[in-house]
Amino acid sequence: MVSVAPEPDEGRPPLLFVPGFGHGAWAFAEHWLGHAASRGFPAHALSLRGHGASEPAPRASLRAYVHDVVQVAASLPRQAVLVGHGAGALVVAHALARYPARAAVLVAPVFGGWATFGAALRRNPAGTLPAVVGGRLRLRRAQLFSRELPDAEARRYVSALGGAGRRAQWQLLSRPALEPAVGDPPVLVLGSPDDRVVPAGALNRVARRYGSAPLLFPGMGHDLMLDVRWREPIDALLDWLEKEPAAR
Repeated sequence: MVSVAPEPDEGRPPLLFVPGFGHGAWAFAEHWLGHAASRGFPAHALSLRGHGASEPAPRASLRAYVHDVVQVAASLPRQAVLVGHGAGALVVAHALARYPARAAVLVAPVFGGWATFGAALRRNPAGTLPAVVGGRLRLRRAQLFSRELPDAEARRYVSALGGAGRRAQWQLLSRPALEPAVGDPPVLVLGSPDDRVVPAGALNRVARRYGSAPLLFPGMGHDLMLDVRWREPIDALLDWLEKEPAAR
């Protein structure tokens, strides 16, 4: 886990960032952790088992990832806000049934299903097909980032991507049913209408599930936390936490 503490600590709820499949804690450590801490929020990012610098876990399941999140959240000194990106948003959605989060934020959420798979297959067949037979899902630069991001940065981020467990990838396709969240925490959904991983319809369906509309950032790619305009979504997230009474 990577953590950045605010100075001084004013007792605000900690944020626990959960990266999507293939990403690690590094994806949030690049910009969002330090920025959140600069605005007074203790910020932590974990790598799901088999991701980042953790030991390989090719057979990891979605349930195992949920366990990772719940264990880390429960170890924090104060009730946390869970922030999930991509398929990490689905992990957070499942974790909400086991951990009484202060609030949750779902960033460019990938909740799976065959429609999402079909969209990925159309846009990136060579990178998507291997995942069907247990191989690694390979995302392209154009799916993850806007054209504004310098090529050198984009290549560095893409080269850092790893793979998810085969079982977890299959479970993402089957879209396991979500249980009700403990305590009914407020949930914010962030995304981009130009995301080449999450179709607009899928983004709207996730937001409707939580009784809201998504907060959109046009012109950005799937990896909002790494794209060139990364400040806009994290500031919107933090502004919402400061204004949402239940999340304070």
